[in-house]
Amino acid sequence: MAAPSLPEHSRAMALDSAITFAEPLAYLAAAVIAVPLFKRFGLGSVLGYLSAGLAIGPYGLKIVSDADRVLHVAELGVILLLFLIGLELKPSRLWTMRRDIFALGTLQVVLTMAAMVLLFRAIGYSMPVSVIAAGGLALSSTAFAMQILQERGHSSLPFGQRAFSILLLQDMAIVPLLTLVSLLTPRTAGTAGLLPALGEVAAIAGAVGLVVLTGRFLLNPVFRFLADVKAREIMTAAGLLVVLGAASLMEVVGISMAMGAFLAGVLLSESNFRHTLEADLEPFRGLLLGLFFIGVGMTLNIGLLFSYWHLIIGLALATLAIKGLILYGLSRLFGSTNSDALLIAATLPQGGEFAFVLYAAAIAGGIISSTFASMLSAVVVLTMILTPVVTIAFDRIVKALRERGLAEEQMESFIESRARVVVIGFGRFGRMVAQMLEAEGIEITALDNSPQRIREAAKVGFKVYYGDAARADVLKAAGCDEARLIALCMESQTVMHRAVEIIREEFPQAKLYCRARDRLHAVELIHSGVDFQIRETVESGLVFGRHALIELGTPPERVKEIEESVRKRDDERLELEVKGDMSGSLELLAARPRAKSSG
Repeated sequence: MAAPSLPEHSRAMALDSAITFAEPLAYLAAAVIAVPLFKRFGLGSVLGYLSAGLAIGPYGLKIVSDADRVLHVAELGVILLLFLIGLELKPSRLWTMRRDIFALGTLQVVLTMAAMVLLFRAIGYSMPVSVIAAGGLALSSTAFAMQILQERGHSSLPFGQRAFSILLLQDMAIVPLLTLVSLLTPRTAGTAGLLPALGEVAAIAGAVGLVVLTGRFLLNPVFRFLADVKAREIMTAAGLLVVLGAASLMEVVGISMAMGAFLAGVLLSESNFRHTLEADLEPFRGLLLGLFFIGVGMTLNIGLLFSYWHLIIGLALATLAIKGLILYGLSRLFGSTNSDALLIAATLPQGGEFAFVLYAAAIAGGIISSTFASMLSAVVVLTMILTPVVTIAFDRIVKALRERGLAEEQMESFIESRARVVVIGFGRFGRMVAQMLEAEGIEITALDNSPQRIREAAKVGFKVYYGDAARADVLKAAGCDEARLIALCMESQTVMHRAVEIIREEFPQAKLYCRARDRLHAVELIHSGVDFQIRETVESGLVFGRHALIELGTPPERVKEIEESVRKRDDERLELEVKGDMSGSLELLAARPRAKSSG
């Protein structure tokens, strides 16, 4: 048989390539179409991703057939989400949340499980099956809830903080729930491969200890070295390595990968490189989390839903109602306002992604059948789909209550609130600015791109983060989107010019104060629309001249008069130069302050 001609071979290769890229193209096209439409109608991006997944999945247009493979890859989005959340939580702040995490969170899981067990028992399921089914539905989706909170700007509000505390405990709860699966597994299923309980505890403690020690003593020196050698792209790779390494280690000892990533984030929350890491990893998180939601939408088995529609829809509505009532009651008990408790109940009533993990383990242990697990998974997905709708409805209810004076206005949490001032550039000029602000008790976030200056600042008690002022994502991670004032104190005029453009475009709410190197730079900054600029030599030159005159015997009142005259003429010269009148500026420079007349 003759070999295919070169054009035929090329066409075959092109066809193979098109087939290879068909699925990624389907993901992108579905997301690009669905998400903007759903956001346009106020339904949020999460519901858009879910609908996109349902449309292209095995129970829709069948463009993509393997939803589990998509979910496995997209789980990285959940892992990165927990890592970035951890970066925002310093250990001291985590300690202040301990009551909500361990008391409120534990009560929510226990009470919800108890209520759902009673429901499943009433339907007719056995106790082991009821316990596992209830355990999965008691957990909420961190990915869904945090996306909704962040999308609506609620993550920094008191109810957002409390909702996150509950989610954090739920993520921890997957460990005892998986242990419960082992205890409920019939002996015939075999348990010889399980580590003894004490061995499991020791393994978990050892893994956590290793992550803590690595984060405390190794990561900062490594990132400092990478910053010194200007290996920007390798810093991104190192950040991903930290996240995936900690997550994988935790999975090996039986803790969820998401919790490992969260722990790594908390340990790096005090790092000087926190904001750069956040900016580098945020795009990966957004894309992978969107893919995760698409994968969840693909798993909704429409055929199963039609076959058992009464049971699946009934369980989904019961889950939303039972969890919502328990969340509302506990939130009120722990001091939340009426409106905050309603919003917590609306944000967290859905089942979570860890339910899929729990049900898969229960199938392997012979506790539940694969058909029942598929039904429960459909219940979880349906609650996820309904959550954005419930959230929108509750938003409107709370708004109506506020308009009638029946609910309190939301106030931003003091714990979460960002610094009011961001100081960029921490050389001698920036350090002096920071000293004055902190003397008044004003909290600042300081950025610099020199590891050497960061180390010098640390020696005198200043916390300075590593970051590039010419990157909008780094500035946003540092809090420029919420800052009242941004002070650009760096030496590089090129970097400052780019930073001014970014800040004026991306963060217009902030006043922009700039250090000018010279007169030409000052004129350029004024034309750029900054709110305030000052040449670094003006005030020091005036003070120097004042003391020289005093030393030479000039009367103090004459010194003051000369200083005011020079300052006034300098301001007038700058105004002329801004208008382009250089000759007028030179004439003012040539003039001298008149001597006091003796007559």
